[in-house]
Amino acid sequence: MDILLQLVFSGIALGMIYAVIAFGYQLTFATSGTLNFGQGEALMLGALVGLSLVGNIHGGPYMSYLLAIPVVVVFGALQGMLVEWIGVRPAIKIKSEFGWIMSTIALAIIFKNVAENIWGKDDLTFPSPLSSTPFQLLGANVQPMQVAVVGGALAIMLLVEVFNRYSIYGKAVVATANDRDAAGLMGINTGMVITFSYALSSATAAFAGVLVAPLTLTGATMGASLGLKAFAVAIIGGLTSGLGAIVGGLILGVAETTTGYYLSTGYKEVPGLLLLLLVLAVKPSGLFGKAAIKKV
Repeated sequence: MDILLQLVFSGIALGMIYAVIAFGYQLTFATSGTLNFGQGEALMLGALVGLSLVGNIHGGPYMSYLLAIPVVVVFGALQGMLVEWIGVRPAIKIKSEFGWIMSTIALAIIFKNVAENIWGKDDLTFPSPLSSTPFQLLGANVQPMQVAVVGGALAIMLLVEVFNRYSIYGKAVVATANDRDAAGLMGINTGMVITFSYALSSATAAFAGVLVAPLTLTGATMGASLGLKAFAVAIIGGLTSGLGAIVGGLILGVAETTTGYYLSTGYKEVPGLLLLLLVLAVKPSGLFGKAAIKKV
């Protein structure tokens, strides 16, 4: 029973990372109907930039972990703006339905290659800001950093929701998400809103990278798998539901850790993919998503 609880706690921490990345997918989909398929690379770059700031590489450390977080978030926002400017905006202008897909994938490959040239191809160890000594929780060993991951992930998603609900700029984002054409007629610069949504999406992914890096190895290849699994989480939970991202992330995270222990690490990704196929077959809009209604 203690082992099961420990697997569940580890799965919750992993699932919340998936949820943050999936939340970023939702931000861009809501405002523009597009997705950044380089979202995993935004996480990877955030982790590596954070490593350069707090680790013993490139002449560091230059600052503490807490001071590095806002720097990484700003870097992620700028990277997201670059993706929107180069890869998404041209496709939207010419009303290309699939141009943004190939553009964001191409940029993801470019970012990965740049990371390999700057930080190398080998995985690196990210220094943990908290003690590595686990503590007991309901009989299971839990690392302090796992608690920080869950708390940080929930905090960043809550902050974005509060921003969207109560700030004037957030209300512009919500208006654009509800009806882009109507928002434009009301004087909202929808182009800037879309750019902002990409900046916010990549910023949350970069933040997730700094959160997860102390628990895993950091390298140029870490983003691809996390980004793909987070996309599955976004589909399972629903691309229009923040709650769906959290629930989907928890389901996938716990399914991976328990399957990897009780069956085999080679099968740990199978339950999540089976659930994805089941959701697509039964409820394509996701567990908490709303089906789009089109007038003909």
